[in-house]
Amino acid sequence: MAPSADSLRPLALDAVNTISIQPVGASLALGLSVSAWPLLQQLRQAGQADRIGMTPRAAAALQTLPSNLLVAPASQLLTEQWLSGGPTIVIGAMGAVTRLIAPLLSDKQSDPAVVVMDAHGRNIVPLIGGHAAGAEELAHALAAALGGQVLLTGDAASQERLALDGFGEAWGWVRGGTPEAWQELMFSQASGQRLNVVQQTGTDLWRSSAAGQNLGVTADSEHGLALDIGPRCDGAPCRWHPATLWIGIGCERLSSLALIQRAVDRSLQSAGLAREAVAGISSIEAKSDEPALRQFCEHRSWPLRLFSAPALADVAVPTPSEVVKAEMGTASVAEASALLASGDGAQLLRTKRIFHAEGSEQGAVTVAIAEAAHPLAPSRGELHLVGSGPGSLQLLTADARTALSHCVLWVGYGLYLDLLEPLRRCDQARLDGQLTRERDRCMQALDLARQGARVALISSGDCGIYGMAGLALELWMDLPETERPRFQVHPGLSALQLAAARAGAPLMHDFCTISLSDRLTPWDVIERRIEAAASGDFVVAIYNPRSRERDWQLTRAQEILLRARPETTPVVMARQLGRNDEQVSVQSLGNLRPDDVDMLTVLVIGNSSSRVQDGRMVTPRGYPGAALN
Repeated sequence: MAPSADSLRPLALDAVNTISIQPVGASLALGLSVSAWPLLQQLRQAGQADRIGMTPRAAAALQTLPSNLLVAPASQLLTEQWLSGGPTIVIGAMGAVTRLIAPLLSDKQSDPAVVVMDAHGRNIVPLIGGHAAGAEELAHALAAALGGQVLLTGDAASQERLALDGFGEAWGWVRGGTPEAWQELMFSQASGQRLNVVQQTGTDLWRSSAAGQNLGVTADSEHGLALDIGPRCDGAPCRWHPATLWIGIGCERLSSLALIQRAVDRSLQSAGLAREAVAGISSIEAKSDEPALRQFCEHRSWPLRLFSAPALADVAVPTPSEVVKAEMGTASVAEASALLASGDGAQLLRTKRIFHAEGSEQGAVTVAIAEAAHPLAPSRGELHLVGSGPGSLQLLTADARTALSHCVLWVGYGLYLDLLEPLRRCDQARLDGQLTRERDRCMQALDLARQGARVALISSGDCGIYGMAGLALELWMDLPETERPRFQVHPGLSALQLAAARAGAPLMHDFCTISLSDRLTPWDVIERRIEAAASGDFVVAIYNPRSRERDWQLTRAQEILLRARPETTPVVMARQLGRNDEQVSVQSLGNLRPDDVDMLTVLVIGNSSSRVQDGRMVTPRGYPGAALN
């Protein structure tokens, strides 16, 4: 029997009293009626909502009350969540949500994201915080996961224009400028004015997206600068700042935190450079235990790079010091470390300046600023390894769809990207690679993720089965921990699974996969594996069975397998799986013709108990005489 509303009230108040303000980013999914309960559970289980809540009346209709369910009036839950700054997903009527949040609204720059959807997740509306708070991005992610549609009424989205006030975040940039300036810029864009956009730093791949190409951009002196992408803060009123600045610091022992803060801020200000463009701090290894320097980096969330005295001594700088050389073993700390941290192509924007203690401060601090050729913001970047499945969008997993929706850049072999093209939004860019240049694609995708971008590296099938995941992970692990972007693998449906499904049920007992490509594995190793699979009576899936250059390996594999199993052993031959010209046939191992097989084919070879009946292949779960209890 469901509890009454009155019996719920004490528990609801207790639950509300224990609610604490969540860290920024923690999400709440709120149901306004009992019909929202199944979707609330789905969102919580899928990790798309950190907390779930219902109104007392809606919760009263539940048979049992889960311990993790927040029960309180909708206005109270919304106010708590609003103050936390995290996004809210409301399952209910748009009018009701509008009235509930009306008293909380402030301005578009500070309001958090609110997304509204129906109880089936079919229609998803980013109501508040579309660009600045990420409501549109959240809505797209929910739609990808739930199979729903995003309803966008904003001018930028409806006209397929780049949302200038939000697009840079996905590339790892930090926004600068006043809310009033950004509002004026968006009005100018909406009115169709050509905008003077200048970019000095950061990748320009955003321009290759459909929305980037549609942006009316000019770069001449007749138009005032509308948007600047670079390190400066004294030019355009609206700015995106890639993280390219490295601040070199040298200091006396036990210099105070206040002095370091003042020295850095005044150096940036005098140079017309933005704090938002700082990638990190650099110094000499001898300062590794300097407490104020460590504390300063922690406060600003800036990484600290330290270099040895010999490494710094090898750097040519404009203002070396013999005094510093006598004490530290190098003629420069601030300038040399800033240049070293910035890497190849670095440019010294501000030569060293010495700041002495004032008031209650103590010590002395030297500051220099250099600009790197490429940004470095790995803490903002993400590398997602996505398995795109055999090719049909119907066979793409919801997890893969969500990852693709989340990433602003898709990297992969052109054919695979073409198959996914119907899913790519106008604000997302693609970067095509050659089929055999896997390492180059991995390096390129990883480098862009280290710059702060959200990148999808795409393989066909399952990216963890003969795909890109392993190579990308090895390269990622080679990086220092402080330079690793977020790394996540999203599995896809493999050709092996689809071939088995098309043929019947050939994988119901132990099986293995073997690639016949000897590009990365010596043939003698491959042959030993085939012999082991044959003697172990495994069902064997053969990947990369035959190409123009490798035209004899399949025949040799066939010979080895025929030593251990009869010629009548059934074989699934599946070509172009999941595509319009898909071909699947079942034949015998003895009659298999290698000339009929190519690199677009996967083979599934049965074991001694596999059989074909009524056009279907099956491998029993047990051998003759075995029975399930």
